[in-house]
Amino acid sequence: MNILLSLTSAQLKRAADLKDKIAELKKDLSAILGAAPAQDSKAVAVPAKRSKMSAAARAKIAAAQRARWAKVKGANHATQAPVKKFKRSAAVKAKLSALAKARWARVKAAGKKAL
Repeated sequence: MNILLSLTSAQLKRAADLKDKIAELKKDLSAILGAAPAQDSKAVAVPAKRSKMSAAARAKIAAAQRARWAKVKGANHATQAPVKKFKRSAAVKAKLSALAKARWARVKAAGKKAL
């Protein structure tokens, strides 16, 4: 049951007066202390606006980052030797293929499905 329904009109008036006095005293206290007046606990805080960076500033930052990466990549490419590709002759490929086929023939003859 709601407690307000069980109060008399005199009690409700006194409660309202006390609430007003409390609000006034809070206001006076904040004025004395030099702080902003206390907000109601039910009030919703408004989030601060985020600052936006201009397009020119973003472009300047991006250009600086690209220059840093180019400097790093340029240094690495100059110090590394080119990678040599390993090429097998046709004869070597044929020999390896024959070995693999022979290995699989032995596996299948043994009744297995995997090496």
